[in-house]
Amino acid sequence: MEYARLAELWRGPALESVHFGAAAVANAEGEVIYGWGDASLVSFPRSALKPIQAIALVETGAADALGLAAEELALACASHRGEPMHTGRVEAWLDRLGLGESALACGPDFPANQEAAAGLIRTGAAPSRIFHNCSGKHCGFLSVARHMGWPLEGYNDPSHPTQQLYLDVFSDLLGCDAHGLPLGVDGCTLPAPALSLAGMARTMARYAAARAGAAGRKQAIRRLQEAMRAHPRLISGTGEPNVRIAEATGGRIVMKGGAEGYVAVFVPDQGIGIALKIADGNSRARVVALLAVLRELKLLSGSEAAALAPLAEVPVRDSADAVVGRIRACPPPPFTGARPR
Repeated sequence: MEYARLAELWRGPALESVHFGAAAVANAEGEVIYGWGDASLVSFPRSALKPIQAIALVETGAADALGLAAEELALACASHRGEPMHTGRVEAWLDRLGLGESALACGPDFPANQEAAAGLIRTGAAPSRIFHNCSGKHCGFLSVARHMGWPLEGYNDPSHPTQQLYLDVFSDLLGCDAHGLPLGVDGCTLPAPALSLAGMARTMARYAAARAGAAGRKQAIRRLQEAMRAHPRLISGTGEPNVRIAEATGGRIVMKGGAEGYVAVFVPDQGIGIALKIADGNSRARVVALLAVLRELKLLSGSEAAALAPLAEVPVRDSADAVVGRIRACPPPPFTGARPR
């Protein structure tokens, strides 16, 4: 397992910390066209897989049966920050299903957004499953189970039909049997498959190109893409990196983060997928490294790169808010192939 040096933290004139990791870039034909470090590294994409997990919600007809709009489809792909725009929609979704928050298998939590959490704490509110960053995804699985006539209880068990259907869909995009992948348990209690960065990049590239077997699945992917491109704030929250990337590129580049320093990207117009993992699990370096990859592949225009410059070199501040250092990417290996079209 070979990690590359992806990013460094400089405090004043001296190097203080180094973040190692790896990245892979693939096209919709399944070719890995670029790598930084070992693309065969096996890791857990975690929440970066949510756009794949949401496909069945649309493909089965569950979304249309419930009258879900693009906003709810984006929320099904979300690691949301628990702002009112997120939690209000989760509550309304559960109401449509005739369910309370106890139906959600994710544990209770406070919002990840500090302002939202502080406001709730001041009122004496308790943690809630609705505030959990994965509650939209869980509403999606409950919707599929209800629509298909499957038991709602135990929908987070690997043997439940909703999870088996998810792995069937995942297999189609991955190009091999996802049922055979190593399986852990995610922080929200759902099954968490592990796969190589190359495999994840291929999956996201095929997702980007809607390269799936059945016509209904292709249409489902396109609807989810449109929802994510139109509503990036619902995927995370106000001011988050994925929002800033979407705004800078006009929704052309879609980023979905995962826990432990993982990030995946798909570029629908070019059929490109990217997977990147920071070895130590620290998320502070992942966007810095990702932007270095996007620049190296010339996937950003000059104006887009300029708009994203504050994310490409992140200031380190002291307790008085003075800038005392920088987190910046190491030079990535040169891209020698043709520019993705």
